[in-house]
Amino acid sequence: MAPTRALALLRQVRHQPTIRKAFSTVIDGPIPQSPESMTQQAFGLHEAIRANGPRNDWTKNEIDTIYNSPLMKLAFAAGTVHRRFHDPSSIQMCTLMNIKTGGCSEDCSYCAQSSRYNTGLKPTKMVTVDSVLAAARTAKENGSTRFCMGAAWRDMRGRKTNLRNIKEMVNGVRDMGMEVCVTLGMIDLDQAKQLKEAGLTAYNHNVDTSREFYPSVISTRTYDERLQTLENVRQAGLNVCTGGILGLGEKDKDHVGLIHTVATLPAHPESFPVNTLVPIKGTPLGDNAPSPFDATLRTIATARIVLPRTIIRIAAGRTTLSEEQQVLCFMAGANAIFTGEKMLTTDCNGWDEDKVMFEKWGLKPMRSFKRGAKVAEQGTQLPVFAEAGTQGEKLEVF
Repeated sequence: MAPTRALALLRQVRHQPTIRKAFSTVIDGPIPQSPESMTQQAFGLHEAIRANGPRNDWTKNEIDTIYNSPLMKLAFAAGTVHRRFHDPSSIQMCTLMNIKTGGCSEDCSYCAQSSRYNTGLKPTKMVTVDSVLAAARTAKENGSTRFCMGAAWRDMRGRKTNLRNIKEMVNGVRDMGMEVCVTLGMIDLDQAKQLKEAGLTAYNHNVDTSREFYPSVISTRTYDERLQTLENVRQAGLNVCTGGILGLGEKDKDHVGLIHTVATLPAHPESFPVNTLVPIKGTPLGDNAPSPFDATLRTIATARIVLPRTIIRIAAGRTTLSEEQQVLCFMAGANAIFTGEKMLTTDCNGWDEDKVMFEKWGLKPMRSFKRGAKVAEQGTQLPVFAEAGTQGEKLEVF
């Protein structure tokens, strides 16, 4: 080849420049793209991870763009957001006790406690206050910092004696220095205020899925009734805990719809449980196929980006995840688990198992009330755990 031609070809070669961070580390590869040259998905993540606090004006299209981003990029972006607002090694350990089993009049298609389905579950009356306090002590001794109680019924109407006993349970658990959460079906504002006065930390009432898919799962309680209960809880000054269930037969768009419902509430919830269906024989969904892990990871990662200050809890179905899958969820933004002997009527990962996992991966239990002081309402006034991009370092995912 003639020298002049070779020189001309060399001049045409476009070498990719390197990036030098503030602390002099050289990164091989192209300079991060400008927003003008990014794809819609890349730009969606690019903008979302720069949030300084919660926003309540998310559109479904925005959330859909994030949810459907390449999974590795999505998980990394979520981890970046997570480390800005939370201690990534701190995991809230929660224990859930069923204080009244079975006999519920609702027709939730996934639930073993509905009186409409023959699941072999024997209904029981409410347990005693002493038995609840004994269970809470055991949970605390094993490292749990939040104790949750669930009762299988539609609502609290006409249950004055039960409410009085539940308030005594709440007060007793709170006196142990633990956070307390209950899920008692629909409640009105006065009942919510009574629970607040008793020392309740949070009230759980899941919306379950998207508004569009919801009628396929439940017909005895409307979506708006669920939202009204959440509003009563918020107006009473309690922390809101609300999430959903994966594996009901829904589509990815329903995961987007679920997150959109929660993200556009007047204030983001203090916690967002992500359940995967545990099929119960005898229920309409008893033969459903398992929900794939990538759907769980996408939901957790998207929720972390859209709900940056919210605690995201791996709830029902965690027993189906390997240790490595759980850790990947923690890296993508999950920071709470249910642990103990049982989770309502389904199996639960035990304390000893979780202690081994925590020790192996450098995790630690979240302290009581670490995030319990009205996270949603204080919003950006709460301290950020660790700012991304400090000392001139750029954090890019593209």
